[in-house]
Amino acid sequence: MAPANDALPRLRELAEEAATHAYAPYSKFSVGAALLWDDGVTVTGCNVENLSFGLTSCAERNAVFRRISERGAGAKIVAIAVTNPAGEMCAPCGACRQVLHEFAAPDAAITYRIPGGWATRPFAELLPDAFVMERRN
Repeated sequence: MAPANDALPRLRELAEEAATHAYAPYSKFSVGAALLWDDGVTVTGCNVENLSFGLTSCAERNAVFRRISERGAGAKIVAIAVTNPAGEMCAPCGACRQVLHEFAAPDAAITYRIPGGWATRPFAELLPDAFVMERRN
């Protein structure tokens, strides 16, 4: 996980920048995410709210979906950063954890905002016993 950990400071900066683009008029809780993929590409995303809250899309999922729509699904995520300008706890929600799991390398690293700093750990610790299914051809 060392090479991914080396990228985390830059990913934090990119996530902070992405959060400035968030559309969060209802919660006032802007979130930014930055994902480093194993092909060297970094993709960012921000949350986009909707008055019908169930239609809101989180920063992490927007980053994944952007990557897939622009470059396809061949690469794996090796590092993830998630933050908000308020410096409040900002770990991915359950839905984002499952989507990230679908595309994360087994040893992917994640860093996210906690009060007073950042938590950094292996992504696998955030979603033990993730939903998986053997792909059938």
